[in-house]
Amino acid sequence: MPKSRRDKVIALTQTKKKDREWKGGLIEQIREALEQYQSVFVFRCANLRNNAFKELKATLADSSRFFMGSNKVMQVALGKGPEDEQRDGLHQLAEHVRGHAGMVFTNLTKEDVESAMAKYEVSDYARTGTVARETIVVEKGPVHGPHGGLMEHTLEPTLRKNGMPTKLNRGVIELLADHALCKEGEHISPQGAILLRLFGHELATFKMDLLCGWHDGGDFEVYECAEDVDGDDSMDGDDDRFKDDGISSSMMLPTELMHVESGPAVAKLARGKDEGSQGARGPARKAKKPAKGGRGR
Repeated sequence: MPKSRRDKVIALTQTKKKDREWKGGLIEQIREALEQYQSVFVFRCANLRNNAFKELKATLADSSRFFMGSNKVMQVALGKGPEDEQRDGLHQLAEHVRGHAGMVFTNLTKEDVESAMAKYEVSDYARTGTVARETIVVEKGPVHGPHGGLMEHTLEPTLRKNGMPTKLNRGVIELLADHALCKEGEHISPQGAILLRLFGHELATFKMDLLCGWHDGGDFEVYECAEDVDGDDSMDGDDDRFKDDGISSSMMLPTELMHVESGPAVAKLARGKDEGSQGARGPARKAKKPAKGGRGR
């Protein structure tokens, strides 16, 4: 049989959607942890680094359990109000589960948890969209690398590709004008993130701060770090983390496809665009084949 020419939508992602079953499992795990541990703390996470976080969880595996996921699901597991809370006072804890936050169920004291978290604070290179905490400028002249010596001449095309006005002068990379890699208080661009890594500037720090705690018996307390979060609009979880990536809107997905699930609907929209681009004359007609035998002699 001939191959079908119908438009087929193929999903390239292998990530499974978190369905109702996954959400129900998370709720059950959180409520089971309430039975096993004496205290619950809500923490804020800045510049998450998976390796350091995994090491922290492994260190406290015997006495604690961490949860990070859907904030709304975790709020439901604790109870959003006095009428549906799982323990007395837990709904106050749920109010602080927002933004880049998580929960740790533990038998340790607040001081022990903070001490363990402080041991795993690590500096790392900032990623695209991170707010720069200082201004980094490379001065005009020969370019020096993070080791202090002259930067390898093979990196000159990479520097030029990422916005630095450079040239090779007898095997030495020369910067034609002062160039700012990032500016304090502004979001780091994709090019800036690459250049900061090449020059060895680590502007991001992975750290975790406790916001509030609940103890068996209904005791609830709010800590100083929670006041900083209340005044930070970026912790509401509704901000777009891709808005400062430097990619133009023309390269983004069309607005009519933003909220359409993959399937026949996407194929239908795609076909509509193709049909609209054929012009007023419609699809091109096939050339007529010459009649057999041709003209007479």
